[in-house]
Amino acid sequence: MIRPATAADASRVAEILIFVKRVNYRRIFQNDQVSFGEMQVLPLALDYQQKPEMLRGMWVYDDGFVKGLVHIEGTRIDQLYVDNFFAGQGIGAALMRFAVEQHGCDHLWVLEKNEGAIRFYRRHGFVPSAERKLEEGTTEWLVKMVR
Repeated sequence: MIRPATAADASRVAEILIFVKRVNYRRIFQNDQVSFGEMQVLPLALDYQQKPEMLRGMWVYDDGFVKGLVHIEGTRIDQLYVDNFFAGQGIGAALMRFAVEQHGCDHLWVLEKNEGAIRFYRRHGFVPSAERKLEEGTTEWLVKMVR
């Protein structure tokens, strides 16, 4: 079931975000200070618990426990992550369908070097546009994908 994230989901949401980002982005950014110093599960979980408004627009895939999440801002998919242990089980596809069909999401930004994510988004009807921008504080490019 896909449902709104709550403060009770804080530790699981933080765990998914931190670990999936480490796995997917460390090879791109090659910055261990960020990956293992700045990105920590406990502080992020505490932020979500103490400031539940940070969870606004976040939906979780929960079939007994949280396995993935999608964060929606207007018609933009801001984040979509699935715990690596459950990859390939259709959870990402379910979250994507939910975002598109229930919330009218029609665009997102993705790291240009994140080839796996780009392939996933293409399978779900998104195509790269000509719009690009630098990821804040880095030399890496984001590309806008649209439906």
